[in-house]
Amino acid sequence: MSSEIFVVAYEGAPDDPGVLDYAITRAKAEDARLLLVHILEWSPYSFLTPQELEERHGRRKQELARAREVVMAPALQKAEAAGVTADGVIRYGQVVELIVEEAKKAEASVIFVGRSGSNSMAARVFGSVPLGLAQIAPVPTVIVP
Repeated sequence: MSSEIFVVAYEGAPDDPGVLDYAITRAKAEDARLLLVHILEWSPYSFLTPQELEERHGRRKQELARAREVVMAPALQKAEAAGVTADGVIRYGQVVELIVEEAKKAEASVIFVGRSGSNSMAARVFGSVPLGLAQIAPVPTVIVP
């Protein structure tokens, strides 16, 4: 088996499996492994009361459990069914930075990301995940329509 690792920036939209399907096809063709990275955006709020922070921590655990069950597990099963070795990582934080961090840790050779469907002014001014990855990723970034 190849030592190549392909990172997949995976949102987990069940109605849009494009990036996962493409990554699986490429991994099979190149005998590579996949690392699916799912990021839950989470910003720290230092002005919350201790009770609010505790409630927030509980919600965070629920979100992680749900992401594992609804997003990551089906994607890993799909890769396995296709004969591709895959691992998954779920993290909280800034999406682009954490995907790049995971790609560096894994010594990935490429990052696959789905094209953002947003055409809003905010997305054009502030950028999007695919654009951000294309700008700062340490390896080639493939944007999958």
